[in-house]
Amino acid sequence: MIATSNACVCGEEASEAELLARLDETIAEYRKVPGALIPVLQIAQGIFGYLPEVALKRICTGLELSYSEVAGVVGFYGFFSTTPRGRHTIRVCLGTACYVRGGKRVLEGFKHALGVEVGGTTADRRFTLEVARCLGACGIAPACLVNDNVHQSIKPNNISAILNRYE
Repeated sequence: MIATSNACVCGEEASEAELLARLDETIAEYRKVPGALIPVLQIAQGIFGYLPEVALKRICTGLELSYSEVAGVVGFYGFFSTTPRGRHTIRVCLGTACYVRGGKRVLEGFKHALGVEVGGTTADRRFTLEVARCLGACGIAPACLVNDNVHQSIKPNNISAILNRYE
């Protein structure tokens, strides 16, 4: 997946008009490419951090697709989000090994520490909390993934230290 930052180099957030201009450039580049919808959606999500309604409508118009077709693809694939996401995504594993070794307690600890439910994003948009069915880290259970970093043998009292690494 292509990721594009929506923050400018100077540290200021880009305006919606600037983000839409980037999206328009992408649409123009992919307009005649067969199967362009998913790559355009991926790039749009990278630009905005999620897929807002205004971007979806712009993609429909630019690629000459119906809204239902675009929304159907967005709804089908779990890696697309129509709600703002945090800078860091935490995925707590609840696969069998993690669950048996305390994964549910770890999840509850993250929910409490972040003040969000599963699927939620903190008010400051630092973290989004999700559940994974298996991270393939059974030998180091319970485990979680923060962005691309695996954290192992987590105990609820380790959660603050994990979160502090992503300040």
